[in-house]
Order: sequence, then structure tokens, then C-alpha cells
Amino acid sequence: MANAWRRNQPIKILNPKNLLLFVCTSLLLLAFLYLASQTPQNPIIPAKNLKKNPTFNGDSFPDRPIKPFDCYNTPQAHPVFANIVEGLKYPFLYSLSDFGNLPEKPHKNIVRTLKGKPFRRPDISATVQEVLEKMKGEEGRTGIFVDVGANVGMASFAAAVMGFKVLSFEPVFENLQRICEGIYFNRVGELVEVFEAATSDHSGNITFHKLVGRLDNSAVSSVGAKMAFKSNEEIVLQVKSIPLDEMIKESEPVLLLKIDVQGWEYHVLKGASKLLSRKKGEAPYLIYEEDERLLQASNSSAKEIREFLHSVGYRQCTQHATDAHCIKTN
Repeated sequence: MANAWRRNQPIKILNPKNLLLFVCTSLLLLAFLYLASQTPQNPIIPAKNLKKNPTFNGDSFPDRPIKPFDCYNTPQAHPVFANIVEGLKYPFLYSLSDFGNLPEKPHKNIVRTLKGKPFRRPDISATVQEVLEKMKGEEGRTGIFVDVGANVGMASFAAAVMGFKVLSFEPVFENLQRICEGIYFNRVGELVEVFEAATSDHSGNITFHKLVGRLDNSAVSSVGAKMAFKSNEEIVLQVKSIPLDEMIKESEPVLLLKIDVQGWEYHVLKGASKLLSRKKGEAPYLIYEEDERLLQASNSSAKEIREFLHSVGYRQCTQHATDAHCIKTN
């Protein structure tokens, strides 16, 4: 009789134990719905869409005289050593093309990673983000970033993760492979076009000197390439050359032009005369390496560059270490 009495008692649904379980479940559900509704700053581009981008399948834009580098069908470099960059408002990842002397003296960023630290912030990455953020915020300008001498993409990705369209020019194959990795790591396949070419004041092929173990010091000038690393092996090859004026339409707005080509800067600037001759407010902010030793190795000089820039209206230049920053004044 006692058991029968208990079976007939009403079940207490809102007892303290069930109430606590209900509250916890509701909070977890709300947290899940909130996180699912948030859009990440750099949304992931599904792999199936990468092949649609010219950078990944080599399809040419109708208004570009040369095709983008074919990241999709390019052999994968290995090993891959990549990490995030420290101390940037808009962080990104890039991978190394030079590893240093392994295992005795590895690249400093490999050592940092093994210690649990991110890659050291390249100065050019911070500079590019500062300039573009100022242009976008204070001046309200929109447009593309042109990276000449892109190396492994430290400037290109700094702009791309901010949402800017990027045109990158790099003639060294090993560096191009690393740029392709960075495009995938940072999910910026819809923003970055990469071209396997040097830029100059004429179209055709030019002799290029690739420095083994220091690919960032590769240059058109043999003297310039080996100036700081005389003992490194040098490989001479022919690379495609094209002026920027042939690659960039007059209707394309260019916010920032960065040039770092180990002494070949004058020839790149001459090939961008139309771009630099745009009126104030439409001409790009200019950053270029101004190293007198490297310039002289390529039969030019800082004075020659400044005179040319003055002729196209860039009359305000300031020195930042070995880089010059110039703006259009009239």
C-alpha cells in the first residue's frame, strides 16, 4: 500500500535540481547562438572557391597584360614554417622562404617560434597598416595597394587583412610559393593578385641575380645583390619585366605604392610615370627604399629619383631609416 501511495503522487517538475539544469542548458544554448551569429574579421574562403580566383588558377583578368601567378597548380614548397606576426592591430601569418643555416644557425624567427613567440613584426607591415588606416579613416579614400618587390608578402598581407585589394609583384619563385601559402593561411584569395614579374621602365625580360640563402637580397644588379652577403651563391636568370603603367588602368584608384627592389627603384618609378602624374588626391602615397649604395649599383642615385619625383608633383618626401615617404603636393 505504501508503494502504491508513492506511485500516485504528482511529480515535482520544478524542483531545485531540475530548475538548475534548465537554467544551465538555456545559458549554453544562448552562448552557442551568440557565437554562431558573429562574423569573423577575416571570413574563411571555402577551398572550393579558391580555384575561382585568378591568383589560384592562372586565369587572366581581361585588363591585365600578364596573367597572375598560378598558385593553385604550383608545386607546394616544403617544409613550411609559418607563424603569426607580433604587435600589429591587424595580425596576419606569413611563411619563411629562407631558413638560415640549419641546424647550427636557424633563422631568428624559427628560434622565436621554438620559444613559443610569434614572428617579429616587420617595420614595413606596421607602416603599411598605419598609412592605409589613416587614408581610410581621416581621408575616406578607397583603392588598392601595389606592392613591388613583395618578397614573402609581409606588406601585401598587412593590407589584405584590412580588406584592401592588393597587387603584388615578385620575380623569385621560392618567394611566390610562400606568398601563395600566405594567401591561403590568411584567407585573402579574393583580395590578392600576385604576378611573377619584376617591374621596370620597359617590357620584356631582364637579367636577375638570385642570392641563395638570402632571397630578400636578390636584385637586378649583381653588385647590389651581393653587397651585404658576398659569400652566398648567386644564380643568374631571366625574369619578366613590365611597367606599372601597363598593369594598372587609369580608372583604378591606387592608395599606396610600396617599392623595395634593391636599387632598381628609379626604373620602377619611371615605369609608373602616368600613375604618379595623377592629380593630388588621386595619386598614391609613395614608399620606396632609398639606399644610395644599392641605387649606385644600379646606375642611379637618390638625387636622380628626387628630381624625377619633383617633375611629377611629389615635392614632399621624408626619410624613415632607408625608406622615403612621399606625397603629392600639386
